[in-house]
Amino acid sequence: MLGYPWPFPGRPPKHDLSTWTVTDDWPEHVPVTEAEMEVFEQWFADLFDEQFISN
Repeated sequence: MLGYPWPFPGRPPKHDLSTWTVTDDWPEHVPVTEAEMEVFEQWFADLFDEQFISN
């Protein structure tokens, strides 16, 4: 597609997940605007209703 082959033949190597380091550098409280909440409520209303409204 780009005019040159992969740097290796076949499948890419599997990564050893035990050597990965996960870093959480987010603040404790992430600010969310009213507009962002409205977007989530519009797009995920059915899912939210299903999860949070008991029958």
